[in-house]
Amino acid sequence: MKPFQYAAPKTLREATGLLEDRWGVAEVLAGGTDLITSLKQHIVAPNRLVSLRNVPELKGIRAESRRIRIGAMTTLAELVENASIKEHFPSLVTAANGVGSPQLMSVGTVGGDLCQRPRCWFYRNGLGLLAMRDGKSLARDGDNRYHAIFGNDGAALFVNPSSFGPALIALGATLTVAGNAGRTREVTADKFFQTPRTDNDRETALRPNEILTGIVLPLGGLKNATYEVRHRHGLDWPYVTATVAFQLQDGRASDARVVLGHVAPVPWSSASAGNALNGATVNDATAVKCGAAAAEGANPLSHNSYKVQMVKTAVKRAVLAAGKA
Repeated sequence: MKPFQYAAPKTLREATGLLEDRWGVAEVLAGGTDLITSLKQHIVAPNRLVSLRNVPELKGIRAESRRIRIGAMTTLAELVENASIKEHFPSLVTAANGVGSPQLMSVGTVGGDLCQRPRCWFYRNGLGLLAMRDGKSLARDGDNRYHAIFGNDGAALFVNPSSFGPALIALGATLTVAGNAGRTREVTADKFFQTPRTDNDRETALRPNEILTGIVLPLGGLKNATYEVRHRHGLDWPYVTATVAFQLQDGRASDARVVLGHVAPVPWSSASAGNALNGATVNDATAVKCGAAAAEGANPLSHNSYKVQMVKTAVKRAVLAAGKA
């Protein structure tokens, strides 16, 4: 790989000061489970890596009266062992456990999961984020069995790889971001992910000189669950995931949110599925109806129509799991 500078700052302010105003010059190193692979594959070739492992303010989980704060450098293993997370957010625990590998869970971080790059094999083989050649999409005309079935009317056909993205959106999370000179801002989880228009864009709302610092989850009493459809457990990405969150009173759901993963360039919120769940009793019939609603508007490519049935199944099972939680 290309030689680079390695920086190990001890404060957040020092870390942001080591970044640049354009992509590709400096990269943030969290757990490294994605970035190191990208370096070896020559997907990125920065002049500097800025490691966050020595920045204590980015680590840990803190329970407050009405919310829980998760540091971006919190590992997946730490997340699944936290009592407050297990009590209030089983959807996050399921998403983390889906990674499967103890090695990855011990070094992979929550922030790194949200910021990882697409797993699209065209992109990973150096053909560009949008995989375009002579004005034509290599993915649309080629092997697209793992690509998007929603939000695929543009050039971006990859699927967002984040395990936590759908759950954080369903749970109403807010992400905190820090930039140069101590600037901070908040981004709601549903606005954090974005569909790139060019090969030079990124898939999140982060700017080149910003660092994701943490996640804030409101304690609203939401029933929630994640269901993943996988070829195998561990060391692989799912075909489809679904996270469901809702209030439950007198056996009926309200404030329902259904968010799909691995089906679009961003985590895909299904308003139709949420509407199908609102006001309904949580049972098998409702779960089936909700799953069917979630699949509405799907636009499969030439080799991935099988994902439509997976969406229906994942949402159905997530609804039932949340109702029993």
